[in-house]
Amino acid sequence: MRVTSDAAAFEQTVFPFLQRDPVLHTLIMSNVHQRAAGAGAVVDEPSYFASVHDGADVVGAAMRTPGRMVYLGALRPEYAEAVADAYLDVLTDQIGVAGDRPAAQRFADRWCERRGGTATESKATRLHKLGTLTPLSADGSPRLMKDDEVELVADWVKDGFPEELGADRLDWAREHLRDGRLWMWEAGGEPVSMVSYHHPVFGVCRVGPVYTPPEHRRRGYAGALTSHVSAEILAQGNQACLYTDLANPTSNKIYHQAGYRQVADFVDVEFTA
Repeated sequence: MRVTSDAAAFEQTVFPFLQRDPVLHTLIMSNVHQRAAGAGAVVDEPSYFASVHDGADVVGAAMRTPGRMVYLGALRPEYAEAVADAYLDVLTDQIGVAGDRPAAQRFADRWCERRGGTATESKATRLHKLGTLTPLSADGSPRLMKDDEVELVADWVKDGFPEELGADRLDWAREHLRDGRLWMWEAGGEPVSMVSYHHPVFGVCRVGPVYTPPEHRRRGYAGALTSHVSAEILAQGNQACLYTDLANPTSNKIYHQAGYRQVADFVDVEFTA
């Protein structure tokens, strides 16, 4: 077991293992790659990246970035306690753990055994990979985000994802405008939905966030725009994937209609004193 705060060194160590299935490991790979490249917000608190080794071979990886749960991803359950011990040595507190359910539960049990408190599963998500794309339609049409929509996008992110990005929402919106990675669906002369996507890492782009204001929902805008953005990703020669909240059967049904298929399920487990 090795723990480091050096994202570039961690990338060099674990990516040969993770890139065997870049869709399954999309979250950790895109996050680490961004930090290794020096992108993202500057924070005082360090990140901690853990790699699990069997002799000279890497067999697992996990990360904990500031303000977030420890993320195990698809870590095999038999490594969960060792990863928990490694984070117990470097973290004074922790809000929870996310990843494959058996691994997350074993990590949580170990954490609570040593630190006390309780662990409660709070959310379940599903990772999907695009197979054969089926375009979806709705009234209106897609277009790239415009220069004067930075504040609107930041407000939508704040409303739809209040725990995401923090004070960096405006910078996030400007970055996506600059990179051409955020699309709007326009109907009746106004934007009614947005979909963005992440930079490709080993040929995989993760779609999201996806947001439609409440007054414009249930009209097919998000599904149509997601299928359009997915087509753009495919046209660039990349694979597309996305996460859904299993508590939202509507979005899971829509993405299935567009051609996305299940890869793996994950859970969030929150710790309380």
